Amino acid sequence: MTKTCKQCAKNFELTEDDSSFYEKVSPVFQGKKYLISTPSFCSDCSLQRKFVWRNDRHFYERKCNRSGQDIISMFSADAKVNVYHKDWWWKDDWDAKDYGQDFDFSRSFFSQFSELIQKVPHAHTITVDSVNSLYTNYNVGNKNCYLCAAGNHLEDSYYCYNAQESKNCCDCLFVFRCELCYQCVHCESCYNTNFALNSKNCADCFFIEDCNDLQDCVLCFNLKHKRYCILNKQYTKEEYQKLLANYELNTLAGQEAMLQLWRAESLKYPKKANHNNQTENCTGDYILQSKNCHNCFIMALGCEDCKNIFNGFPYLKDSYNCAYSGENATLLYECMGSGSNVYNTVFGYLCLVGSSNLLYSTYMFSSKNCFGCSNMRNAEYCILNKQYSKEEYEALVPKIIEHMQATGEWGDFFPPEISPFHYEETLATEYFPLNESGKEPGAKIFNMIKQEIEFYQKKGLPAPTKHPDIRHLERLRLCNPARFWQRDCANCQISIQTTYAPDRPETVYCENCYLNLVY
Repeated sequence: MTKTCKQCAKNFELTEDDSSFYEKVSPVFQGKKYLISTPSFCSDCSLQRKFVWRNDRHFYERKCNRSGQDIISMFSADAKVNVYHKDWWWKDDWDAKDYGQDFDFSRSFFSQFSELIQKVPHAHTITVDSVNSLYTNYNVGNKNCYLCAAGNHLEDSYYCYNAQESKNCCDCLFVFRCELCYQCVHCESCYNTNFALNSKNCADCFFIEDCNDLQDCVLCFNLKHKRYCILNKQYTKEEYQKLLANYELNTLAGQEAMLQLWRAESLKYPKKANHNNQTENCTGDYILQSKNCHNCFIMALGCEDCKNIFNGFPYLKDSYNCAYSGENATLLYECMGSGSNVYNTVFGYLCLVGSSNLLYSTYMFSSKNCFGCSNMRNAEYCILNKQYSKEEYEALVPKIIEHMQATGEWGDFFPPEISPFHYEETLATEYFPLNESGKEPGAKIFNMIKQEIEFYQKKGLPAPTKHPDIRHLERLRLCNPARFWQRDCANCQISIQTTYAPDRPETVYCENCYLNLVY
């Protein structure tokens, strides 16, 4: 089945498996199944609309609406939401049901839901068990961190995004179990490594790409199990140290010259079509030990039967059209930021901590069987935050669904217009910039904290001269886009799916040709 995207007007295909999934997640009330409508938006536009609901990296000074105290929040002072410091939000002396409202069948659902999310209290950030990490968001168990987001169990780190179980890292993106690393992207288990891309198990290295198990190496590509190499050439320890000193990487000029050389040399080495590892019947990139996952990107181990997922956590299963989905979550559709063990949730944002059977709900914790609710804890059988009996709930929800079908709202994620964030402060502007020219923002003033300066001094690196936002965007550009194309392997000419667009200059190999080259 071919459909035309309501936003970009491009055609996209729906398969029989897609239709079976929509039927599987369609809710049943009083013995009748209310089928989820087929998507109105292609996978790219669907992801963009979800990203508009998430502000990870922008922080503002404002007042807590409960205590009046000054707080640092992901919601700006002019955001049309009621904001509590999270410590107040978790107190038991207020009830989200006090903000409940009757459903008005003379009005659209989204207009009523917009009113609800403006008046019900929101936590100022989404952080759990974090210590001395004021300017952080969407994290668990961070300690002594600054301007880090979407990373868990991170310690003594700064300006990192999606860094997991790492410490003493700065300016890193999508790293796992790394220490004392700087400007690393998609790296795992690296130590004291700087300017690295798609590498793991490396130590004391500079400017490496697609490398594994290196130590004391510079400007290396597709290299494994080596030490004292420069441009993939073997040197003695003494030769290596002398050449390394000549690069003057402790100066901005030396670092910039090396960065330009790294980019130029990179084009000389073939790239693997994708960075998937131990997958079965998968399409996408950065998929680990998973099967039957299609058009998926950044998927942790054990994911199965998923489609159109961006950043799926371990053991996500049977889910479509989601982003940042939690561990052991199952049967999710059109969800953004789902938590661990969430089950059977459709059209949700930040439905967390084992929630289940939710429809069109946001900021839900340990709740189930709710429709159109926001910022509730341990709730059940609520509609627009108003409490109902099980019988009342199961009688009213079908009528609301039929109303949404008539208004054309049923089957789509929350519209961007009712998001509490401006487009330019959300993930959407990073992955789907409205400025098509791609120009970087102009010069911006920024400060450096004491710990950050000590980090550079410890590593013998010059302090950066670019604003952290610009550095973050530069790291994002090192990552291929979350979409793939058909092109031919440059070696054996078989057709491959890859995140390298056909008009890009890189030489791209299929997996077999790449492995034969590297090993």
